[in-house]
Amino acid sequence: MNIEQLRTYCISKKATTEEFPFDNDTLVFKVLGKMFAMVPLDRWERGKEIAIFKLDPEWTIELRESYDGVIGGFQQGRKPDARYVRTKHWNTVEMNKDVSDTFLEEIIDHSYDLVVSGFTKKMKAEFDAL
Repeated sequence: MNIEQLRTYCISKKATTEEFPFDNDTLVFKVLGKMFAMVPLDRWERGKEIAIFKLDPEWTIELRESYDGVIGGFQQGRKPDARYVRTKHWNTVEMNKDVSDTFLEEIIDHSYDLVVSGFTKKMKAEFDAL
């Protein structure tokens, strides 16, 4: 999957926005303000085609054991003291390694659905009204 296909699939999801809340290189997809995917564009430009998704912790164990292209967490930034996203929920997926485009869409759907399932009653009502 290329970057435009990834972006198009993510942005097609209901109530999804895209923004750059951290820096000019990290594209973030949110549903009603809650992150479900991050794409470090600077790494794509260097040929490291990855995206980071929020996934169920139990499923991530299975994914990491089954796919070389699924890795726990992600280091934001290149400095030694750069922050890491939590490996419990956030996983880096290497595109075009051993994760097919179809399965990547399943991962995106799961990430999106996981975030939506965690909405408050007020957010669920707002989401349902869209």
